[in-house]
Amino acid sequence: MLSAKSLFSEILDHDESYRLFCAIAASGESQGGWENARIAALVPDSLRDLAPKISRHGADEDKHGRIFRALLKKRRLKPCEVPPETDYTMLLERHGIGLAHEQLRADRPLSEQDIITYLAHSRVTEQRASEQMELLHRHFADHPELGRAVRMISHDEDSHLAYCHEELLRFAYAGRGREIQRILYECAHAEIRVYRDVSLAVMAHMGRILGWPRPKAAVLAAGIRAVYAYERAVGWRRMVSLKMPERRNALGGAASSAPEFA
Repeated sequence: MLSAKSLFSEILDHDESYRLFCAIAASGESQGGWENARIAALVPDSLRDLAPKISRHGADEDKHGRIFRALLKKRRLKPCEVPPETDYTMLLERHGIGLAHEQLRADRPLSEQDIITYLAHSRVTEQRASEQMELLHRHFADHPELGRAVRMISHDEDSHLAYCHEELLRFAYAGRGREIQRILYECAHAEIRVYRDVSLAVMAHMGRILGWPRPKAAVLAAGIRAVYAYERAVGWRRMVSLKMPERRNALGGAASSAPEFA
């Protein structure tokens, strides 16, 4: 019987599929680290109090990238090239979600509007990251090879999501609520399409590596499309709601290190 745990176990137990899984994860996290570092450097003077939190966000993402690369090293595997059709962050940028890399490479300060766009984009993508890590935490928190990494990254992703909620609500209370909801709506609908396409691409690569029979591959693809249909109909709503989190000032301190991995 197909289940999330059996599917992930199959991927994690095979060196080549594990190699691809870690490479995709490391690439996305490292890209997020770079983006947050650039945003922190370009925060306008009126919002400089946000810069340390954005830096902390980036430092966490960099740490996650190092963790996934260290997990490869522990199994004596080298990182592989990430197929472009599986590059979630790159595809989001191509769909105009978040701040363009060309803008982040420049030395011009960002605007308050840019920071709201960044936070709204992060609120949507961190929802996805938090849910994915919660799934891995549920099934692999005690895994001898992955457990410690899963627990640490899951905690961080929950903190990132809490931070996005809190900071967006500050802007909403200051009168930017309708603007924030519009951006969240646009980001959420673009993200669910990109997530569907990336999921199909990743499963296609995993299927070739693991030699899945056509019926199994077809069932998995149908499941991904069913999730997309649900998210397009009603599931997107969870990505655009805002509520004050229980975990307040979640990124107010220094980033934790990961000496056991990197």
